[in-house]
Amino acid sequence: MVKKVLVINGNPKQQSYCAELAKRYVDASSDVHQVQLISLSRLQFEADLSDGYDQPQALESPLIDVQQALLWAEHVVIVLPVWWGGMPAKLKGLIDRTFLPGFAFKYRENHPIPEKLLQGRTADIILTMDTPPFYYRWFQGNPVFKQLKYTILKFSGFSRVSATYIGPVRGATDKQKAKWVEQVGRLAKRR
Repeated sequence: MVKKVLVINGNPKQQSYCAELAKRYVDASSDVHQVQLISLSRLQFEADLSDGYDQPQALESPLIDVQQALLWAEHVVIVLPVWWGGMPAKLKGLIDRTFLPGFAFKYRENHPIPEKLLQGRTADIILTMDTPPFYYRWFQGNPVFKQLKYTILKFSGFSRVSATYIGPVRGATDKQKAKWVEQVGRLAKRR
């Protein structure tokens, strides 16, 4: 069954291993699915939600495009580096600026749980890191995946969110990096 797949390269650097992994996912799935790629490094926008949700902040054109791609997508893939145990600030800014009330969720009067407006979607999170993945997951608490899965995607209505951990990238051989690229290609084929 053909799916609409949105791949987000969440690394703010122009040249990155995340870009290579995102490209591999796109290449491996585009013969079966409709695929769009968004590269965070190419987006120009104000990452700071200066007044929180108290005052509307006009969306720049790239953010409107991201919202339209999210509405179009049935499956979202986010490829990102883990920096200081978390996501890059620009990626968090992208989420802050696009997953807005009225778009990703809707507050309900006299109800503590907002309505989920992005229901029917699934996601894969591909995390690259310099820390060994087992250490990141079990000793550092897996914070990026938990934040993306529970407090952003599932909060907005995504039904299934899975993770692929790649690392440690620092010091990895070209052969090991090529194996991870192929792992991402296999992941794309399974969707």
